[in-house]
Amino acid sequence: MALTSKERSRLRGEAHHLDPAVHIGQQGVTPAVLQSLNDVLRARELVKIHVARQVEATPRELASELAGQLDADVVQVIGRTATLYRENPELERRKQPPASAGRVPPR
Repeated sequence: MALTSKERSRLRGEAHHLDPAVHIGQQGVTPAVLQSLNDVLRARELVKIHVARQVEATPRELASELAGQLDADVVQVIGRTATLYRENPELERRKQPPASAGRVPPR
C-alpha cells in the first residue's frame, strides 16, 4: 500500500514523539530483528528503528528492505533513524480531530 503525502505527513507528526522501539546492531537484519519488528508493527502500527553506525548498509536501504519484507511503508528516514508504518485493521486508531476543532469561530 502506498501512502499519500497527506497520510505520510500525519504519520510523521505522530512519530515525532516516539522513541526507537527496534535497534539494528552490527549483525544487521537478523530473523530476531524481523520478528521483533513484526511484533511491534502488529501492536503499534507505527514504529521507529535505530540503525547502529557499524551496519554497512545505509539506513534508507535497510528501511526499504525491511518495509518490503514486512509489507510496511517507509514514512521517513532521518539520520540513522527510520520510521515504518503498517496498518493493522484489528487496532482502533485514534480519530484525527476535524480541521476546525480548537479554532474560535469568527464573530
